[in-house]
Amino acid sequence: MLTLPARFAAVILCFAPLLQQRSWRHAEVLLVGAILAPGRRTVSSILRISGLCRERRFVNYHRVLNRAAWSGRAAA
Repeated sequence: MLTLPARFAAVILCFAPLLQQRSWRHAEVLLVGAILAPGRRTVSSILRISGLCRERRFVNYHRVLNRAAWSGRAAA
């Protein structure tokens, strides 16, 4: 993962307490990639823009969105 500027990292890290540490590593990639991805923000396009298009365990990134226990209300 790229090193983020301090101000940007501080904003992203606000979401870290919402997920377990294992899920957070994947969610962080998805969050940064969603900001950077042009057009439709699918998991595939996010992984592509993040340089992880050849990731063998890409399903773990999909699982963050549909299986990880997190609250959209708490994130808001």
